Amino acid sequence: GLLSVIQKLKGSPEQELRIVLLGLDNAGKTTLLKRLASEEISTITPTQGFNIKSVHSHGLKLNVWDIGGQRSIRPYWKKYLGSTDLLIYVIDSADQKRFEETGQELAELTEDESLTGVPLLVFANKQDLVTAAPAAEIAEGLSLHTYRDREWQIQACSALSGEGVQDGMNWISSQIMNRKK
Repeated sequence: GLLSVIQKLKGSPEQELRIVLLGLDNAGKTTLLKRLASEEISTITPTQGFNIKSVHSHGLKLNVWDIGGQRSIRPYWKKYLGSTDLLIYVIDSADQKRFEETGQELAELTEDESLTGVPLLVFANKQDLVTAAPAAEIAEGLSLHTYRDREWQIQACSALSGEGVQDGMNWISSQIMNRKK
């Protein structure tokens, strides 16, 4: 967009950011990552380990680490948190039986000292499903309003349709611009 044109005119190098993309299994992390990378999303398989993709957005190079969300992999999440510039946490808004579990995982993550002050974007995914809880309800359930040590945003989205995804990316861009000031 306009920002990348301005940066090219200025000759400034593209800023690189490390983003960690986490959430329970089947939340839609890989679909979201493929959507961000403008890749085909018709065949997605559960992530065994992790995927890394570089995504260009708003004149930024985002190195996104998509780490599997299966229970057996979650203890290893903390090994990937060093030097993280932003945490994206994806929630399956239609899987209300797992809200407590996903909330506990997020609370543990945000207590990790390597994430102190790191901005948090929560994608309330699968909003295209009729059983999806609204983002505001999820934010309340996760007690996001109690997070005082970081900027945070919850964004309703559908990784499948792409709805809401760009709004989340705009928030990320605004966080980076605010940090530069």
